[in-house]
Amino acid sequence: MIVDPVDPNRFLVELSDLRGPLPEQVRRHQHALYSVVGWAHQYLARPHPDLGRKGPVCPFVQGTLDKGLLYLAVQPGRPRSAAEVTDALARYRAWYLELREHAGPAAQFLTVLVLFPDLPLRDASRLVDETQSRLKADYVAQGLMIGEFHDGPPPKPGLWNPDFRPLRSPVPLLAIRSLVPTDFPFLRDDRDFVAAYLDRVDPGDVPPRWRDEVIEVAAHFGLVPVPPALDASIG
Repeated sequence: MIVDPVDPNRFLVELSDLRGPLPEQVRRHQHALYSVVGWAHQYLARPHPDLGRKGPVCPFVQGTLDKGLLYLAVQPGRPRSAAEVTDALARYRAWYLELREHAGPAAQFLTVLVLFPDLPLRDASRLVDETQSRLKADYVAQGLMIGEFHDGPPPKPGLWNPDFRPLRSPVPLLAIRSLVPTDFPFLRDDRDFVAAYLDRVDPGDVPPRWRDEVIEVAAHFGLVPVPPALDASIG
């Protein structure tokens, strides 16, 4: 378990902590912690018949699990507004950036899940979604992504099957991770998001299936010249 150097009452639970008795500070929430780790293994890291493509629901997760870079935080209590949830996330974002500096080559796999185990579903479907919407711009500007998960589920459809709702989770949570090349579909509708993507992603790392669209969208938003290396990779 990692103790926050700024606030000794704040912790990040590591996967290794779950192999034995949990520290007293987080034992009250052990059901939520085990549920989320099981969900990551059994749902996110596996194929799903409704996904609309081959491969796991989230191609990113297995690498995170294998490298032991999934950290879980528990935020107890019942926040009454998205502003309260936003305030709770502020330290975790800063802490994530601190941890990433020391993660080395595997930094892109670092993921922090902030759990809200006491938040009723009727509130989670509003507060978690609204908080993610509020924070996304600031996160993307720093090369981060923030994802919303709860058992509502969040209304966002899957990329490959619009009838599938992939963001369902057993515990309300917000996920913090680094922006990666495959995130383009989640950013393409906003000029600032696309600019951040082009600034953070090496042109050679853009997935081939998205390269034409990246060039088209960049031109649409006036983000020119198109990165030469990306343009050259098309031919």
